[in-house]
Amino acid sequence: IEKFLGSEGAIPKLTNIGTKEWEKKKQKIQEKVESIAQDLIDVQAKREQLSGFKYSMDDEIQKQFENDFEFETTKDQEKTISEIKEDMEKGLIIDRLVCGDVGYGKTEVAIRIAMKTVLNNKQVAYLAPTTILTRQHAQTFINRFEKYGVRVELLNRLVSKKDQEKIIQDAKKGLVDILIGTHSLLSENVRFKDLGLLIIDEEQRFGVTHKEKIKQFKNNVNVLTLTATPIPRTLQMSIMGVRQLSLMETPPQNRYPVQTYVLEKNDTIIREAIYREIGRGGQVFYLHNRVDDLDIVYAKLRRLVKDAKIIIAHGQMSKEELEDSIQAFIDKKYDVLLCTTIIETGIDIPNTNTLIVDRADRLGLAQMYQIRGRVGRSTRVSYAYFMFEKGQVLTSESKKRLQAIKEFTTLGSGYKIAVRDLAIRGAGDILGKEQSGFIDTIGLDLYMKMLNDSINKLKGKETKEEKETNYNIKVAKHVSDRYVNDDDIKIYIHKEIKSIKNRDEKAKVEQELIDRFGKLTEEIKTYINKQYLEGICKESGVETIKELNGLLEIIFRKDVEIDGGKLFKKAYDVNKSFTFEYKARQVIMRLRVNDNSWINEVIKIMENYNS
Repeated sequence: IEKFLGSEGAIPKLTNIGTKEWEKKKQKIQEKVESIAQDLIDVQAKREQLSGFKYSMDDEIQKQFENDFEFETTKDQEKTISEIKEDMEKGLIIDRLVCGDVGYGKTEVAIRIAMKTVLNNKQVAYLAPTTILTRQHAQTFINRFEKYGVRVELLNRLVSKKDQEKIIQDAKKGLVDILIGTHSLLSENVRFKDLGLLIIDEEQRFGVTHKEKIKQFKNNVNVLTLTATPIPRTLQMSIMGVRQLSLMETPPQNRYPVQTYVLEKNDTIIREAIYREIGRGGQVFYLHNRVDDLDIVYAKLRRLVKDAKIIIAHGQMSKEELEDSIQAFIDKKYDVLLCTTIIETGIDIPNTNTLIVDRADRLGLAQMYQIRGRVGRSTRVSYAYFMFEKGQVLTSESKKRLQAIKEFTTLGSGYKIAVRDLAIRGAGDILGKEQSGFIDTIGLDLYMKMLNDSINKLKGKETKEEKETNYNIKVAKHVSDRYVNDDDIKIYIHKEIKSIKNRDEKAKVEQELIDRFGKLTEEIKTYINKQYLEGICKESGVETIKELNGLLEIIFRKDVEIDGGKLFKKAYDVNKSFTFEYKARQVIMRLRVNDNSWINEVIKIMENYNS
């Protein structure tokens, strides 16, 4: 722990405390990590001991059903479906996170896996957070399944008590194949004859109690969690391999990124944004997340945009009023829907392509991303305005969240948003009820390393110690304000560059920086190359790189076998000035240098030598 806390990115509040206090803190952290590691091992062991149901291979009905899909499946969809089916046919118990933006095909993945489950005489439960969303999913499922004689039922507050009782009784008898509903599916009186698959839509919208109830299913039922922005704990478990992770990164055809603006509240911009959208025949979401103030906001909007027809929708309305309001808006009887975060999931209105969010600083990052996903669902360019009060002093976390929503505007940014949320909030205790915990004290990277080491230790595996290296490569690591002028983003850039270990990672980081911030400066190129050089040198057994008074020395470890002839030839092909010495069983390369151009030369030599 001390070794890592002494490195770049250490948390000052830990390193600046007294020795005794630090010893106590260190011990507490270590105990906490080991406890979590033990819990993880127990969970994995239980799952490994349970042999799941072995599903049969796809038959003609499954193939015909999949051919009914009116769109062409993407590579990501095909890969995810194939991986899940393979696990089902092996009899493995599935706990997979399917992460992809709105419209990227998560539902079709769920539909195909549901059909495979039903064809093997097992039932499916589909859990969604809102009444509107369950109704939309029920309609989609009924349209796809009805001609195959599969019974799909809906269980939410809009279904009469009498019908609810009948559906619950039939589910117990096995007469309902697919049951779609809100958290009411988790109530004690809902039972299944033979449940094979639980699909959870947008897990972050369920409370802790619901999540604890969901866990009870996971010992012997296949679970698919569909989300655009996973909660930090869920994401971390997937990154660690405790849960399988599938990324859906292929965007739908003819979809444009949402033009996103973060700014102080401005009546002129609000008026112009609404009139521009109405002028092209579209509609507007105006989100204000305080029911008490909605009437005041309504009156103000009426004064600002006199010609616009405005209707209100919020969760405290009766179910009939709410349904009527949203239906009237869908039917284009109104231009503006003044609403709370009730639109966060489940409302699909392609004609609505402008979103204005009032007091956006009060919303969570994943929440803002979900809300922004309500627009941009057609072939039109769409706009999102995240506003905060004029002259308001934002908290550090609010600034970071608003900065992130402004940054990640490209299609398919949900996973990146979730990773940023993980960094801002901390990952939490993974298996406990806390969403964010002590992890932010020591940083995610150190925590993950400690946790993996503890897991290996408890399993009796040796932790592979990295060989000590001494690389003294002097290059500028400064990210200039002309390239990026935000300190948080600069830290992010440093972290991304520091993660480079091979050519693929180098290319990925370069591409992301160019996409987001434009052409790389020479300084950043050199910084990236320096990091990449360290990665390939470590892989090739280089112990020391030092540059002193214009003389560069590259010294290989004694325990590494070097093909001297090959290395000499590759070096000679690049720069004939390299000299070699074999001293005390170590190979030493030397070169006189004037600037940092040698970095590219050594990269080329090491790449050619390793190929």
